[in-house]
Amino acid sequence: MATSASVVLSFSLCLLLLCHISRAQLGLGQLGAGEPWMSGHRYSRVSQCRIEKLSALELTRRVPSEAGYTEYFDQFDEQLQCVGVAASRRTIQPRGLLLPTFSSSPRLVYIVQGSGIIGTVFPGCPETFQSFQQTEQQWEQVAGGCQRFRDEHQRIHYFREGDIIALPAGVAYWSYNNGEVAVVAITTFDTSSTANQLDRQHREFLLAGRERLVEQGSQIEVRLQQIKGNNLLSGFELDPLAEALGVDRELVRKIQNLDDRRGEIVRVASGLQVLQASWMREQEVPQPEREPRQECQEGRGCQSNLLEVYCTLKITQNIGDPRLADYFNPRAGRITTLNSQKLPILRFVQMSAVRGLLRPNAIRSPHWNVNAHSIVYALRGYSRVQVVGHRGQTVFVGELRQGQLLVVPQYFAMMFQAQRETFEWVSIKTNDNAMVNHFVGKTSALRGMPVEVLMNSYCISREEAMQLKFNRGNELALFTSKIEREAIRTSA
Repeated sequence: MATSASVVLSFSLCLLLLCHISRAQLGLGQLGAGEPWMSGHRYSRVSQCRIEKLSALELTRRVPSEAGYTEYFDQFDEQLQCVGVAASRRTIQPRGLLLPTFSSSPRLVYIVQGSGIIGTVFPGCPETFQSFQQTEQQWEQVAGGCQRFRDEHQRIHYFREGDIIALPAGVAYWSYNNGEVAVVAITTFDTSSTANQLDRQHREFLLAGRERLVEQGSQIEVRLQQIKGNNLLSGFELDPLAEALGVDRELVRKIQNLDDRRGEIVRVASGLQVLQASWMREQEVPQPEREPRQECQEGRGCQSNLLEVYCTLKITQNIGDPRLADYFNPRAGRITTLNSQKLPILRFVQMSAVRGLLRPNAIRSPHWNVNAHSIVYALRGYSRVQVVGHRGQTVFVGELRQGQLLVVPQYFAMMFQAQRETFEWVSIKTNDNAMVNHFVGKTSALRGMPVEVLMNSYCISREEAMQLKFNRGNELALFTSKIEREAIRTSA
């Protein structure tokens, strides 16, 4: 009996080890799924976050291409270095193709404007888009002497304004603007993810083309010249690469793109012709998604099941549609959250997002992030923002305007108030299931405390403590201003 028990125990331990290895191979590692308090995915090296003042960040660098351009926030800025992120904004003109690339860090992309398609190449996943049709360009011989053109590639995804696109580190992708207006996208990279084992610096690796170099007129430019340039294939010797690819030297010279001056976004004159499912079909027949953790817990075929789930994960989700709002106050605005419960691939990326809209003079209630940093990008309008850090020190008070970025470190308290016009923003969080704690309103910190505790904590009367605790009633996250409330009372 003892021998049998030891064999069963050994077998169980092997299964657990296999699942653990499989999760690590797919980038899961110690995700802490179902453990929202844990943040084990962040880079272990201690950063020097001595931030006494925050500031709204502006784009500092633009790299032009033939069919668009990419703008960067200074990734060496102390605030971005503190929270371990980098950010950029990319504009792709109609018929513009973003050449294949991958990065050292996982990223979330928010589509500010436009629509298009994006193709990803996940390692180990099959080419599920297959086309067999007659053409005069390229033929292959098949059974029976017939000829047909063949193309196979991995799945293509549609995106539109308001979409979040999740891209794990090291996954190659390309994108194309098949619409009539320019695509504008804001991207946040988590350079502190354990997927980026190099350092806390963002790196892009081009698979085609080369980045246009700009004048080195600043210290930022000098440092960034060491990060990007030619595509990876250009660094290999001709003959070994030609032999590896099974092509001649002349074709290798072409794909190395040493004389290409178009940049990383090129124009496709006649439009891109690729195999893709129709928009209606994609909308009506969503791909089923299974939980990677549940597959592993079954203990049978853990590695193959995880790979199957990984290959079929959806990478996009819209958070701009008002109908998807999680918090809604018709007089104050709305907030939409996106986490790994709604989009499972975020477990691999270990990031989440929030999309918000504040009506004129409305307030986003004071709150802090429990388990994540927050990178706030102003989409439209402007808002007065206050951020308070350790020991009640005010680290930011001022306006956040369209196109600006504000870094809010974990535990720092913040509050927004829109001004004379509607304010819209998107926040990227460095946790796939980010948690927020509010000061006031329903389910808030003050609401959850006994009145006696509030009385003695703030040296106030019972009546004042009752007002502090209950005056916001059942409102949560979004509050109307005093002016709006008085107008409501007057009209009533």
